[in-house]
Formats: sequence, C-alpha cells, structure tokens
Amino acid sequence: MKSRTGFFVLAAILLLAFAVVVFEGVQLMATGRPAGVGIGICAIVIPGIGVWFLWHTVQFGRHSEALARELEAEGGLPVDELVRTPGGRIDRASADAVFARRQAEAEAAPDDWRVWFRLAIAYADAGDTPRARKTMQHAIRLHPTPH
Repeated sequence: MKSRTGFFVLAAILLLAFAVVVFEGVQLMATGRPAGVGIGICAIVIPGIGVWFLWHTVQFGRHSEALARELEAEGGLPVDELVRTPGGRIDRASADAVFARRQAEAEAAPDDWRVWFRLAIAYADAGDTPRARKTMQHAIRLHPTPH
C-alpha cells in the first residue's frame, strides 16, 4: 500500500508541475513573439505527452493488478521458489531455471494469459524489466474481459 500511495503522491506533484508549465506556456504564447509562441507550444505539447504516459502507466498497473487478483483467486499465482543470497538478492541460476520453466509453459500454451502473467513475473525476477512489462502487456491483451 505504501508504494501505491507514494506513486499517487508523486503523480499528483507531476500533474501540478505540468499545470504550471502549461500556464507558463500560455503566457509565453500570449506575448506574440515568435520565440515565445514556439516555446509556449512546446510547453503545452510536452506535458501533454507526459500526461499520456502517466495515464498509460496507471492503466497498466490497474490491469496487471486485476489479473493478479484473478489469478490469486484461482490459486494460480506463482510460488516464490527462488534461492536468495544471504543479502536477499535473487540467485541468478535459480531465476534462470524458473524462467526456463515459465518460458516453456508459455510456448506450450501461447493463448493462455495466465502463463504469460507468470512469465512476466519470471522476467522481473531475472531483472529484465522491459521484457517483463512487454510480457505483462501481452497477458493483458490475451485476457478475455476488458479491465
């Protein structure tokens, strides 16, 4: 719960900063000077892109949490079977072994969102965040009901 609260606090601060930048951009555009208008347009477009990315990040989180809740209700969440170092880090060989098993499951059932969800967790445990996110997005797309 702490991380969720922290995320929303930071998102609110980011949106406030975007609002300030947009306000300043409008002020620059009102000068009528070509440089002011150009910078003002950029000051409106860039926060717009930021809001778009923020929205998609929130949606991704909501959808992946919904899949996790459904999988938990079914008893299908992956069990943490990873070996850890005394410092708490995941042992690389252990993560690789679990990953190989999850990848084989995904290849055997390519249309099952559950195996792709578990594969995404394996990617995350292996430290490959970009592939974990892409795989989770695939699991979300495979899920039969919209979230």
